[in-house]
Amino acid sequence: MIPVAPVPFVPGVVSLAQVEQTADAIAATQLPSGAIPWYAGGHTDPWDHVQGAMALSAAGRLDAAVRAYEWSRTTQREDGSWAIKYVDETVEDANTDSNFCAYLATGVWHHWRVTGDRSFVETMWPTVERGLDVVLTMQRPDGAVAWASSRGVPLDEALVTGNASIHLSLRCGLALADVVGESRPHWELAAARLRHALDEHPERFTAKPAHAMDWYYPVLGGALSPDAGAARIDDRWDEFVVDGLGSRCVSTNPWVTGAETCELVLALDVLGRGDAARTQLAAMQHLREDDGSYWTGLVYDEDVRWPVERTTWTAATVILAADALTRTTAGNGLFRGEDLPRCEWKVDDPCPASM
Repeated sequence: MIPVAPVPFVPGVVSLAQVEQTADAIAATQLPSGAIPWYAGGHTDPWDHVQGAMALSAAGRLDAAVRAYEWSRTTQREDGSWAIKYVDETVEDANTDSNFCAYLATGVWHHWRVTGDRSFVETMWPTVERGLDVVLTMQRPDGAVAWASSRGVPLDEALVTGNASIHLSLRCGLALADVVGESRPHWELAAARLRHALDEHPERFTAKPAHAMDWYYPVLGGALSPDAGAARIDDRWDEFVVDGLGSRCVSTNPWVTGAETCELVLALDVLGRGDAARTQLAAMQHLREDDGSYWTGLVYDEDVRWPVERTTWTAATVILAADALTRTTAGNGLFRGEDLPRCEWKVDDPCPASM
């Protein structure tokens, strides 16, 4: 029998009843197939679907979480990929996003950490393996991973946010391989090459300096040194953080968003800045609705919620942030990189001349 962990909550910020309500709001949006769309009547993408599944695991909705992962398992295509966009069970965008395909490894590792359910890992392992292997077909010789492919041909563009997330997923995949008694050294080398590109060669990525995710995402997973991570966050704090409201999504716009604020909370937790993290989690609670769902964002100079949607992935990231801050479930250390291999670059590793 899988033990049910306590549900995370942050006293004075989000109560236990509120987190339970938020988890119920995500579960109520889940389709009979197990898919978790952005909102009722909205589309499903494989990355945000996994984010929702992780929140269900953290909140003790284990049956709903397993149904979500079963949707990922049964919708995987023959080449190991998923489509970018589904409406109900119909593919609306058949192209492949590398980060979408990698993120299942992160979710499965998280569910394993929360539950210790080895049979779940054994069931999901082939799906995780095929997903990561298709991602590596999109890794360029310089270590960066193309963000998408169209009709099997990778696009010649790599993004910082997606690559930082893929790096975490590769490390989760390696940890899962160890659980099932497998070894995947090519994943370790791929992760090391990718981290080297992120840390030492920003010119290999399409610059999106105005986007908050490019600012904090390289910190998530704990792969940066504490000093480098702290310097990265401090350097642009005033550009993105709006006192009392959370983080802007785009530094040039008067628009704060809940998911980005909660991901910043997770990055601050990585750096050991618990007080600042708690402050930001409290700041974004103005996006909470009475039913426990969360609006995506607020255009604060007009006091207008935009877009006019309450997204499951925003609600999910609130729960994951609460868990990280309170160290409640056994999965709370996911974004700190707890018990994950480092995959560090070694000077004697084989690498292309462009390195």
